[in-house]
Amino acid sequence: MTVQDIRAFNRFYTNVIGALDYSRQLYAPYTLTESRVLYELAHSPRTDAADLRTELSLDAGYLSRILNKFEQDGLIERTTSHRDPRRRRVTLTARGRETAALLAERADESVGALLATVPSADRPRLSEAMRTVRTLLSDGRPPRREDVLLREPGPGDLGWIVARNAALYAAEYGFNADYEALVARIVADFAEDHDPHLERVWIAELDGRPVGCVMCVRDDAPATARLRLLLVEPEARGLGIGDRLVSAVVDFARGVGYRDLVLWTNDVLTAARRVYQRHGFVLTAEKPHRSFGKDLNGQDWRLELTGTRE
Repeated sequence: MTVQDIRAFNRFYTNVIGALDYSRQLYAPYTLTESRVLYELAHSPRTDAADLRTELSLDAGYLSRILNKFEQDGLIERTTSHRDPRRRRVTLTARGRETAALLAERADESVGALLATVPSADRPRLSEAMRTVRTLLSDGRPPRREDVLLREPGPGDLGWIVARNAALYAAEYGFNADYEALVARIVADFAEDHDPHLERVWIAELDGRPVGCVMCVRDDAPATARLRLLLVEPEARGLGIGDRLVSAVVDFARGVGYRDLVLWTNDVLTAARRVYQRHGFVLTAEKPHRSFGKDLNGQDWRLELTGTRE
């Protein structure tokens, strides 16, 4: 392989995805770089301007111009970070979240149209080839936090949630098939009837494969959301995925107007409980029970969303 081989591929691929005329490709007034910044603001837990600049390897002046444009368009708000007064925290407004979601939807449609031209029998080969490129060009380095993407579920992802919850909880805690049945009912209820404005699922993706998930659904109590089915694959732990998934639920629930966020767990899930505590959840009740073939201690946790913004 030569330098020219890679450059030829780059020219081919940028043409395929419409990178040189991205705004026309998505019918939106934003370039590929601007769209990527919006994506990071919608999905990354680190939204200080300095973090964005580092994560995307952008010139400080260029990023500043992009953020100025977003602020003029009503897409973002910039405030002083409570953690470090020298830093500027950037958050999406309601209009910004809608814009990011619309761009993501149009990008999915564009890629879906491209994928439709590939015969089904060839798609696994294409996926493996893309994974090979990423692996070889990463120079064997271990995964980084910024390699993890949070996205909405695609075809097959809800089934993956059921399968991986059942397998992991059986392997790590000895839960029986009753737990798989519970997860299947939760996922089926969401798939059959949910309000996309008030309920949502996130999939954490690393190197093109799902490695984590979480759900936010309406609770029976008024103005209350429930966090469900938080999971991170063992090989992806240590990358802050659990924190990012819980942050996504908290930000979403707060953004759509819930007053409280609740969850139910068991005290054997020590790592998950530490994540909840870091995000301000408070233990409100606990009770022993016999479920999933085990004697467990169930716990109810609650986070008040009003007045808890960082």
